[in-house]
Amino acid sequence: MADARDTELNTPRLLLRAPTDDDVGFVLDTYSRSEVVRYIGTGETQTTHEQAYQRIERYRSQFGPGTGVWLVENHDGAPLGFALMKPIPFSEGVVAQQEDLEIGWHLHPEAWGSGFATEAAQALIDHARAVGHKRLVAVTHPDNTGSQAVARRLGMTHEGRTERYYNTSCELFTLDLYG
Repeated sequence: MADARDTELNTPRLLLRAPTDDDVGFVLDTYSRSEVVRYIGTGETQTTHEQAYQRIERYRSQFGPGTGVWLVENHDGAPLGFALMKPIPFSEGVVAQQEDLEIGWHLHPEAWGSGFATEAAQALIDHARAVGHKRLVAVTHPDNTGSQAVARRLGMTHEGRTERYYNTSCELFTLDLYG
């Protein structure tokens, strides 16, 4: 399987591509907003260009065989957010037979409510099938009903609350790609 770094994904309204250093302003604008980060990691905003560059580097490092973190933009080139498909870290003490592959989305508030998260995630699901992945998981903060609605629109099954990932309690959604 080839590295997905050069893989651009297109939908009727969107282009998903690898983030570049030119995206630092958008990254800073997006992740400096408390409404964006409140359900991501520690919930801390990022307020410096250095933090934004570090996020871009971290996102670029996620590209691998059929995986990555893509910048989502409309066909006019306006950035809207990020869509991810990457190995998900297990919580401490979890013993797993194989790694799980996470799908997720972080959109700028100006892009909320327009179906972009669902459309971008569906492109990743189609890509996952094309490269032979078998199963995807999505995890959300228990209060993140917006992301839970996206997971349901994608046909993902709500498995309930779990502490299997990220050393925290989250809602788990799964999708068998060949089931």
